[in-house]
Amino acid sequence: MAGIFEIAEAGGKKYFFKLTASDGTVVAVSPLFSTIKGAAAGINAVRENAATGLIVDKSQARGGSDPKRTAQGPVPD
Repeated sequence: MAGIFEIAEAGGKKYFFKLTASDGTVVAVSPLFSTIKGAAAGINAVRENAATGLIVDKSQARGGSDPKRTAQGPVPD
């Protein structure tokens, strides 16, 4: 089963969405939007960009951060 996007109200006419995996794990929570339409547009942006996004490792696990390295290999210049 695919993940589920849920739009919720944060109070004060602010909205956000969260992406929940099929096992119930919350994968992502969005920033606040002023309209439901804005939250829906945010969901569409995630759907369009997530599969093609680069993974940038900024952790200190390898003794420093090299923004030109990703989990998929070097980023082309």
